[in-house]
Amino acid sequence: MIVIERILTTEEVSLFRKQLADAPWLDGKQTAMGMAASVKNNNQADANDDVVRQLANTLLAKFGSTPKVVSAALPHKIFPPCFNRYGISEEYGFHVDAAVMRIPGTNEVLRSDMSMTTFLSEPDEYDGGELIIATEFGEQQIKLPAGYAVLYPSSSLHKVTAVTRGERVAAITWMQSMVADGSLRQNLYQLDQTIQKLISQGNTARSELDQLHNVYHNLIRQFTQL
Repeated sequence: MIVIERILTTEEVSLFRKQLADAPWLDGKQTAMGMAASVKNNNQADANDDVVRQLANTLLAKFGSTPKVVSAALPHKIFPPCFNRYGISEEYGFHVDAAVMRIPGTNEVLRSDMSMTTFLSEPDEYDGGELIIATEFGEQQIKLPAGYAVLYPSSSLHKVTAVTRGERVAAITWMQSMVADGSLRQNLYQLDQTIQKLISQGNTARSELDQLHNVYHNLIRQFTQL
């Protein structure tokens, strides 16, 4: 799991929330696939609405221009973000995201390697509503500030606990990575982050940084699947 800090500013979050408040919302079960539909109890903004589509495109552009997202996911395809809303007693039980998804309005399909939740409500606006992700180290509980996002493997069992006060609004999306192997992708992310840290510290010789860059990009070239 990788936390993406401040993918949206406070002002941008406020604009999203204001526009979403006036958007048409649908029963979330309509967009769930297979067994997930039986445990999904929330609302989802109508993806066919012009305002909702514009917000999704804005957020999509943010993903593509956020270095940490690119470094962690190495995205090849990104599903248009969907906006969901949980009121009191609404929840989404344990489920796994569909392995293959059709991108709306196209004939293209996407293999879901990484899932991402972008929080649009502040933690003190609601009780409950935690994102729970089952990992080999146990269940991880996530509740981030508005404008923050968390990126995690789509293969993970996960759920959103019932909201007991207030309202939880978030955006979700899925990404097909250029590197299908999750362990390799994680190693590439760690290598890239180390390179970026060395660059920011400013005390590593350029020739050494060039060697690290060479290794990093050659690994991507070797394992990329397009």
